[in-house]
Amino acid sequence: MSSVSYYISNLLEKMTSTDKDFRFMATNDLMLELQKDSIKLDEDSERKVVTMLLKLLEDKNGEVQNLAVKCLAPLPGPPAWPPCLAPLVSKVKEPQVEVMVDTLCSNMMSDKEPLRDISSMGLKTVIAELPLTSTGLTLTVGVCKKITSQLIGAMGKQEDVSVQLEALDILSDMLGRLSGALVSFHSALLSSLLPQLTSSRMAVRKRSILALGHLVPCCSPALFSQLTEHLTNELAKAPPVSMARTYIQCLATVSRQGGHRVGEICCHAHFTDVEDDELRDCPKEMSPHVATVTKLCLKFMTFDPNYNYDDEEEEDSMDVEEGLEEESDDEYSDDDDMSWKVRRSSIKCLESLIATRRDLLLSFFSSVCPALLARFKEREENVRADVFSAFSSLLRQTRGGTSLQGNMRPGGEEPALTLLKTQVPLIVKALHRQLKEKSIRSRQGCFSLLSELSHTAPGALEQHIPALIPDRSSSSTMRIDALSFLHVLLLSHPPEAFQPHMQVLLPPVVSCVEDSFYKITSEALLVVLQLVRVMRPQGPSAGGGFDPKPFVREVFSVTLKRLKATDIDQEVKERAISCMGHMVCHLGDHLGAELQGVLAIFLERLKNEITRLTAVRTLTLISASPLKIGLSSILPETLSVLGSFLRKNERVLKLGTLACLTSIITHQAANIKPAALEPVLSELPGLVDESDMHVSQVHSVMARSCPSSLSRISLSVLPCVFRLVLSPLLQGAALSSILDLLQALVLSNTSNLGYRQSYLSVSRCVAALSSSCPKETSSTVNGLLQEVKNPGSPESARVLALLCLGEVGRSGSLGGRKEVQGVILEAISSTNEEVRTAASCALGSMAVGSLNDYLPFLLTEISTQPRRQYLLLNSLKEVISACPASSLSPHVESIWSLLFQHCECPEEGTRNLVAECLGKLTLVNAAQLLPRLKQQLRAGDFLQTLQDDDLNVRRVSLVMFNSAAHNKPSLIRGLLATVLPHLYRETQIRKDLIREVEMGPFKHTVDDGLDVRKAAFECMYTLLDSCMEGLDVLLFLDHVEEGLKDHYDIRMLTFLMLARLASLCPAAVLQRLDRLIEPLKATCTTKVKAGSVKQEFEKQEELRRSAMRAVAALLAVPEVERSPSMADFANQIRTNADMASIYQSVQGGEGGGIGPAESMDMT
Repeated sequence: MSSVSYYISNLLEKMTSTDKDFRFMATNDLMLELQKDSIKLDEDSERKVVTMLLKLLEDKNGEVQNLAVKCLAPLPGPPAWPPCLAPLVSKVKEPQVEVMVDTLCSNMMSDKEPLRDISSMGLKTVIAELPLTSTGLTLTVGVCKKITSQLIGAMGKQEDVSVQLEALDILSDMLGRLSGALVSFHSALLSSLLPQLTSSRMAVRKRSILALGHLVPCCSPALFSQLTEHLTNELAKAPPVSMARTYIQCLATVSRQGGHRVGEICCHAHFTDVEDDELRDCPKEMSPHVATVTKLCLKFMTFDPNYNYDDEEEEDSMDVEEGLEEESDDEYSDDDDMSWKVRRSSIKCLESLIATRRDLLLSFFSSVCPALLARFKEREENVRADVFSAFSSLLRQTRGGTSLQGNMRPGGEEPALTLLKTQVPLIVKALHRQLKEKSIRSRQGCFSLLSELSHTAPGALEQHIPALIPDRSSSSTMRIDALSFLHVLLLSHPPEAFQPHMQVLLPPVVSCVEDSFYKITSEALLVVLQLVRVMRPQGPSAGGGFDPKPFVREVFSVTLKRLKATDIDQEVKERAISCMGHMVCHLGDHLGAELQGVLAIFLERLKNEITRLTAVRTLTLISASPLKIGLSSILPETLSVLGSFLRKNERVLKLGTLACLTSIITHQAANIKPAALEPVLSELPGLVDESDMHVSQVHSVMARSCPSSLSRISLSVLPCVFRLVLSPLLQGAALSSILDLLQALVLSNTSNLGYRQSYLSVSRCVAALSSSCPKETSSTVNGLLQEVKNPGSPESARVLALLCLGEVGRSGSLGGRKEVQGVILEAISSTNEEVRTAASCALGSMAVGSLNDYLPFLLTEISTQPRRQYLLLNSLKEVISACPASSLSPHVESIWSLLFQHCECPEEGTRNLVAECLGKLTLVNAAQLLPRLKQQLRAGDFLQTLQDDDLNVRRVSLVMFNSAAHNKPSLIRGLLATVLPHLYRETQIRKDLIREVEMGPFKHTVDDGLDVRKAAFECMYTLLDSCMEGLDVLLFLDHVEEGLKDHYDIRMLTFLMLARLASLCPAAVLQRLDRLIEPLKATCTTKVKAGSVKQEFEKQEELRRSAMRAVAALLAVPEVERSPSMADFANQIRTNADMASIYQSVQGGEGGGIGPAESMDMT
């Protein structure tokens, strides 16, 4: 006998002792032994352990019984990924587990209540620890079958309700965790559970509803229909009130658990208790019933038969004594009054309508908004909180509507916002009354709602500010909420609105700054910061009449006290620095001699690692102040400290420091001694690097702000600048900053500049230098011409020289040099494609700088040189793009006629260039040229070309539509209903456009409709961002689903669309989830054939990664765990090492770093 078996035998022997302490200790030792991963039991030991533990469940001592159950209890671990199973279940084989389950089930139906209870606990423990992995699935299914068959029998024991309740409890646990393993029993379970809904015992009915709720997510569509039909049919028979309530509660549970499938029963729901879950999950199916549901909700939200609200108007005028009497009356509560539940459900239902039906927003303002305002007087605090929540949802929807691109009316504002502003006086009046209530929760709700209103309609509360100034409160929570609201109010309204109320506003805020609770102090400092701006606004809002002097001393003293303190919270320190910084910036001329002491504190905070970033930003603000605050007392040491910050790895600090230095050098140059800048200048070369273009840009701005020091840094900075110029990443603002820096260096007469050769960036640098040194331009141009003409020059040198000539010509520095045209034309005829392209760009650039000299020549060459036509048209496009309309106007007619002569060129590339030129030329004088362009279309309308017989015409029409949707969505929003059917039709695969081409011994499939489909899907992707509110999302998803099975390029696009849809409209995605999962699963599991080329492997890998990103987006959708297919796919990803690795890399790449245990919990 092994040592383990011997030890276990000794423990089992002690468990038979008559001494309860012996039995307890032996059982405890056994539990500890079973928890060890290394333990292995032989068959005989397994049988003996199971028999003994089952016997101990009937022990007379309760502590021993509990320990026996703990041997089945779960070990601690992450809920979705248990490291091991229950001690006993994991250490014995299937036959012993079945014996254990049989015994527990038999004991559960015992007449002895203690045995029944302890056996029920044991069964629940076993169920909680059955394995979900594929290796243990056989055991799980077998155990579930045994338990289920006995539970169905137990539920039929009508004479013993306690057995029924235990059986329903266990069944709920099992369905909640293992419903997928019980598919074969679903029908029998449903048949057993439905009769329990008619039980005379409320507890039985409630637990049956719970069990049915757990059954719904994994049951088949047929069973789901059977369940919902049974419930709706029973309700239609007008049962007694208690039974009707049970059926409605069951429908509510089905709504919550059924997710998107509940849409199937919406058409049968004619009852007043329509659940908000239906509205959230199935807004489309609910559409025909929205008006009815709204009407019923508005009716029942006022259902309060035991209270008369009309008396409140009189109560408002009562004196203090009557108010005290009223308080004692309010304490009375009728426990039998359940009408508040009706009102609360109605309001929650309305909130769901508001949240899901933005298209009905305008109608909600006429029907729902006044009703919600009237319910602000609701007497039940919980219901009143829901009223505030629903109204806040209405405000958020209004704000969401106004933020959509292009959604504003020309010359006006969003209609919903206009309607909201008309309701503001009523809103303020209703909330003003609630702000006087004693309930802290109600007053918090008022402040939250007012903050939402300020965000949604900035400036709308300007006329009501006196009524909204918060009273002093003793509650910390209330003071924080009031300060937070006041901060939002100050941010969203002009300073002039608050200036008359400063005497009322300032004292309570100042007292809050001195509060001992750090959160109150922190919020109060934010408000003081805004009040300082109100006292003396700067910028466009700066105005004359208000004198801040009476308030400066009071604000300064409390802020200085917080600024000097070192033993306070970090947040308070930072906000005290910011607040004092704004005070110095706006009111520095009122501080007198105390200003220097404040600046000294700022310098101390600058040296402190914790507060340095806030101090840097504050000094940036102060140095740029219009008050010309003198910083000479701290400048030398400040510059030294700021220079040291440029060596830090903290990017935010580095950018802030560069901005601060730029501001100081720009506005405080007179106070800076050359020696003080040395610590800064020595750090500049290391900041110019392509690894961080933003830092390089800000560095260039700072460097040119200090022209007196440019000569000192030129030798160290220029090599770094030229390395950056060679970078292909240099463009946009960073390139512009480098050009400005080079020009500043030239103007500062710095010697030894020299430059290295590169391409476009270098050419622009050369042009910038030439424009600053006109005397050197001629020799520079001669050198460039010789480089182009020299046949021995390398390609890169000739390309650079051509681009430089073009950029010099763009600046107008070429003069009238005729030989340049010949050199450029010769280069355009070169056999080298790079040289030809560079020559084309150069010719266009030179024509921009000297239109009268080069444009006639260019137009002539286009007409007479068909071989060079494409390149010359490219030059013309550059001219049209870069020239101002005033310069180009005299030449419009000649260019227009030339372009139409070549619009039917047989080469598609040339036709595309002509189209681009025509489009850009039309913008020069759209009023005259657009009608002429439209006349050239046979259809007469851009959108009618979507129905053209020619594939290419339809494709370019879709490209045009995509451009309009992206850049001017307001133009196409009203046309969506007409255009979308044609757009969706182009997403279909047409077999008549697919043909086979023989290539030697191989056959290659060609899809002539692919380009049109790609254009259609690109349009769909753009519409998601610009015109989401005009789409029928479910119809849109139907075509996305087809795209998931299409060509590589289209699948990549539809994966992106699916991820976007998961965040924009998760409810609709849930409705189609089962159909969307299959193509995703197919993509993730498909493998490339072994003999395929490398590109095929790379394409498939990218497809899998893109599909996995879509899966990650779907897993983030709320309630996605209710989908069995999603749960199965997630489990497949977990158990497949290859897919799990892709999933992890996708999550890490998106910054999540989320392990599978957290991100894919499907249980």
